[in-house]
Formats: sequence, C-alpha cells, structure tokens
Amino acid sequence: MSIKKVKAYFENLGESTRILTFEESTATVALAAEALGVSSGHIAKTLSFLVDGKPLLVVLAGDARMDNHKFKAAFGKKGRMIPADDVEALVGHAPGGVCPFAVKDGVPVYLDTSLHAYETVYPAAGDDHSAVRMTPEELFRFARAAGWVDIHKDA
Repeated sequence: MSIKKVKAYFENLGESTRILTFEESTATVALAAEALGVSSGHIAKTLSFLVDGKPLLVVLAGDARMDNHKFKAAFGKKGRMIPADDVEALVGHAPGGVCPFAVKDGVPVYLDTSLHAYETVYPAAGDDHSAVRMTPEELFRFARAAGWVDIHKDA
C-alpha cells in the first residue's frame, strides 16, 4: 500500500508527524477540503500525465485548472492524463491518493505556481484517507521537485 511507502519516507526524514489520516475520504479536492476544514485551494492536487510515453506529476492548488497551452509551453509537448487503471503502475500511487512523495524512480515532480497563493497546502499521503500539512516551499523540498511551472489557467 502506498501510504506505507509515504509514511516510511517521512519517518526517514524525521517528519512522520506531518501525515494526517481521516475516517472520511479525501479522494477528491472537495472531500479533502471538507475533511480538513479548509478551502479547496489549500488542497495540493497531484495530476499525473504521460509526456512522450513517460509519467510526469504536476501539483496544483486545488482550485486551479490546468491550461493545455501553458502545459505544452512548459514541457515542450502536449501531455495526456494517465488512464486511471495505469496510474499506480506508472507512478506508484493509486487514484485518490496520488501524491508527490515516494513515487517510482524516474518520475519527475513539478509544482505549479498556483500553490504560492496559500501559506499552507495539503497534498495526499498515498491513499484516499490522508493528507500532509506543509508550506509550498516545504512541499518543493519534500517532493524533491524538479522545478516550478506555471500551467494553471489565469482567473
């Protein structure tokens, strides 16, 4: 189970107390926001894409929508969402718990600038009943992000 991988990852960093678990589902932005008592923007949603047949993760603020033209400009190619049945095999986490931590080797993680609008964000922790509390800068460090991108639609 991928939450075990994420827990082990944070334990190795001495940060195991950051992981929050819930009785109720946190599988969607709306459910996670409700469980945490925060706005949807505070939820750091991790989207999984295939670019040239290789997986790539991008974390956006929960209230942000992706702009396909900006995605292509940022990555040089059009991306397509990984089919739900293939997500776990390609990135290491199942839909509803996809997160930027403890992913399979070779899967780059990027953070979208939409996260800067929030002091605290909550990405998933490997399953659909978990989250991790952190700042966007901590998320960058803990996710070992490859960089910041601007792929969200402007309001």
